[in-house]
Amino acid sequence: MNLLIYKTQAELFEDLIDYIVNIANQSISQKGCFNFVLTGGNSPKALYELLATTYKDKIDWSKVFFFFGDERNVAPTHESYNGLMAKNAILAPLNISEDHIFYVDTTLEPEKAAIEYHKAILNHFKGGDLAFDLILLGMGDDAHTASLFPGTKILANKEVEIDSVYVDKLSTYRISFTAPLINKAKNIAFLVFGEGKANAVKHVIEDEQKNTSLYPTQLINPIDGHVTWFLDDAAAGLLDS
Repeated sequence: MNLLIYKTQAELFEDLIDYIVNIANQSISQKGCFNFVLTGGNSPKALYELLATTYKDKIDWSKVFFFFGDERNVAPTHESYNGLMAKNAILAPLNISEDHIFYVDTTLEPEKAAIEYHKAILNHFKGGDLAFDLILLGMGDDAHTASLFPGTKILANKEVEIDSVYVDKLSTYRISFTAPLINKAKNIAFLVFGEGKANAVKHVIEDEQKNTSLYPTQLINPIDGHVTWFLDDAAAGLLDS
């Protein structure tokens, strides 16, 4: 695990973008494409906007395929739909071809949406190992990541797949990568900032005894890949080291 701590969000974003650019270009050079899993919510919006503007010439975007680590069970036109935020912040500004974007079809029932998303990913990888080049993740102040929320059934799912999960605290379904699918990635980056995340960060990173039901992000431990945490001082404020 690589732990990087920054005084400002601007410094954090600058380093994270360099990290993304390096992995993207290496992947494109080695195999002709870059399979990039986006995270949702508000935290990455500014990051995506920077990639689509200031840094747009750093990557051959025609060779990038975009996926979503989780999605909210709302209409694709809803303001909370992760795909819509990404579309407005990075995908449309970069004129990404629709066949390079893998949205979750939330017009379907959650279980069916998860099945169809898994099928689409399997088809993209043409029967090969489902190892994404980079999965970008956030983390909530309750230590959830993607839609792996504390106490939910998806935490016990050992399959490399997409699953639907009902989140009691939100009274809604989500569609999400399972932890085993995330853990097959070649690279995983956590983008976490703000004082509200500090307690969760401390437990996830420093607890000797894992309690993955309470701190689901502890499930993220790639099989043959690398994890890098990008934190600001506020989020890292309770860490001992």
